[in-house]
Parts: sequence; structure tokens; C-alpha cells
Amino acid sequence: MPADPRPVLGACLPIASLPAYREWILADQRDVELQDFCFAEVLDAPDWKDRAARAREMLAGHTGRLGLHGPFWGFSIASPDPEIRAVVRRRLDQGLDACAETGATQMVVHSPYTTWMHNNLDMDHKARAEVTAHAHDTLLPAARRAEALGVTLVIENIEDKDPRDRAHLALSIGLPSVKLSVDTGHANYAHGSTGAPPPDYFITAAGDLLDHVHLQDTDGYADRHWPPGEGNIRWTAVFAALATLETMPRLMIELRDKGRIRQAAEYLAGLGLAR
Repeated sequence: MPADPRPVLGACLPIASLPAYREWILADQRDVELQDFCFAEVLDAPDWKDRAARAREMLAGHTGRLGLHGPFWGFSIASPDPEIRAVVRRRLDQGLDACAETGATQMVVHSPYTTWMHNNLDMDHKARAEVTAHAHDTLLPAARRAEALGVTLVIENIEDKDPRDRAHLALSIGLPSVKLSVDTGHANYAHGSTGAPPPDYFITAAGDLLDHVHLQDTDGYADRHWPPGEGNIRWTAVFAALATLETMPRLMIELRDKGRIRQAAEYLAGLGLAR
């Protein structure tokens, strides 16, 4: 029989949830994204390497791709304050330490672009260049180290209203270790609440820079992280946009309720979109 052409779904999980999903992950060698190492209390804990070792132990036999969500709480990668940028560089370095310790080959970082920026940056001809310069100052050391480690940094849309802004930023870094992520729920929030294009447009705009997708559903009002099918995202349009790409990005189910990940996967499989 011919191979199933549908893409295989991965999952975003804290390390503590890996045992519940281990058999399901290994059966199809699904991609995994660890979500512990975005928290300051984890990064600064004296036993963080023990946590990484537990992840490696629980994923013994896993040949799918491993990534992690990098730190993002409480800061922007394009802060105009140089002292804040120094803190962010240190946090990103800690995230890359965790990549090295776990064997992760991808790390998610958050976009600096906000709704306020969309409406205000073009009042001052220098403003966009300043955001880019601040982001370069923060990201370039991490991007160079990531390249040496075999890790790709993927910039995820958060409040982004124009999906091209992140693409321009990633390309301006000039390194293959910086690519893009699309979070379908964030895109749908921006579409419903701020007039951004729908999620499939975000995927099309990212094009072959797209290396990672967070799959979650919303009502277009808040960042719900519901299973697909419970909000109003048009999933056939999302997967049609994905099908136009030369390389399928990592497709990671990211839910608030980790106990419903298999339900989410079964819903998308039932639509014939993934497996």
C-alpha cells in the first residue's frame, strides 16, 4: 500500500505529561515540544539538568524531532532598554543550554510586534529600523550559538497583525538558524479582534521560512488553546495552505488542557487532514 501522505501531528507537553503520551508518541515517532524551559523558575533551578535528564529518559527510543519552547515571560526580544536586552540574551542562552542538554533542535521565541506597533511604527521613519536593530542585538548571539548547536530559532506570532513583519525580521538576521513559527490561535485572535488576516494567510505569508506551527483553536477573541473543532478556525484552509509549502513544518498540538491532545489529533485525522 502507498504511504499515508497526511502529515504526522506532534504535541507540546510538559515533561510531567510525557509518560501519559509516551506510547502514542513512539508509535508514530511524533515530534515533541517540551514546555518546561520557558519558565524562569525552571531555568534558574539548581536541578534543571535533572529535569532535562528525566525528559531524555522518558523519550528513550524516540526518533522524532524534539524542540522546546524558549523563555518569553515578561520581556520583548526588541526592548529599547539595553539592560533588559542583556537579561533577554541571558534567558535565551539558558534556553539553548536546555536544548543542548535535552537534544532539542528547535526553540520557539516570541515575536516583538504588537498591535500598538502596527498602528504607530510608521509615524516615525526610524521606528521600524530601531525595532529591528534592538531585535538583532538580542537575537544575533543566540542565533549564532543555535547554528553551532544545530538548533533553529522559530519566531512565533503573538499580537502580530501583519504576518510579513516577522518574515522581514527573520530574513534580516541573515542566518539559516532563524525561521518562523505560526500559532493558529494567535493568528485567529488577531484576525477576530484586531483585523489581521486569517490563520491560513499567516502560513502563506511565512512561506518556506515556516518551520513550526502551534495548532490550537480559538473564538477569535482570546488565546483559548482549545482543541481544533471547538473554535472557529477553518482547518481545511489551514492545511491547504500548509500543503503548498515545499517542506512541511513541525505541526505541534498546543492545548491548555493537555489531557485532550489525542482528541485534537483524532479530530484532525477525522477530517482527513493529518494523522
